[in-house]
Order: sequence, then C-alpha cells, then structure tokens
Amino acid sequence: MLLGADLISTLERGGGVVIRSLDHDWTALHRDSIEAFKAWLEHRAPGPVTHGIESFLATPGWAVFGVLGVVLAFLFGRRSALEA
Repeated sequence: MLLGADLISTLERGGGVVIRSLDHDWTALHRDSIEAFKAWLEHRAPGPVTHGIESFLATPGWAVFGVLGVVLAFLFGRRSALEA
C-alpha cells in the first residue's frame, strides 16, 4: 500500500520521484505521538541509539514493511497437503 501511494504521488508530480519515509507516514497517522516519541528519545536514550532510531525512521516505509511481509510469508506461508 505504501509503495502504491508513492507510485501514485510520483505519477501526479509528473515524474518527480516521491518516497515517503517511516517518519513521514507516522506523522500522517498521528503527529502528536511521533513528536512525543522524538522528545522522549532526546531526553532518555543514549546518543547512538537516538541516531540509529532516527536513521531507521528515515528509511522508506514500503521497504520496511515489504521486507517484514516477505519474512512473514516465508515463515508462515502455505503448507502443502502432506504437512497439514
């Protein structure tokens, strides 16, 4: 779904590539919670952890959930008739 939204936005801009990050997607869902999370990170987490989480939030949302979906599909995919 996130990849499709990025593709549609790219087409709407006439070819200007649009890639939304996890941070952008989270902000679109609930701005107050991402701001509270970032404030908590600044005050409670060590610097390297904060930097790592901010880097993770900068990755494309479709890439993160796509990889997670592929892993889950391999782990819990269809079983053959012999396994059932």
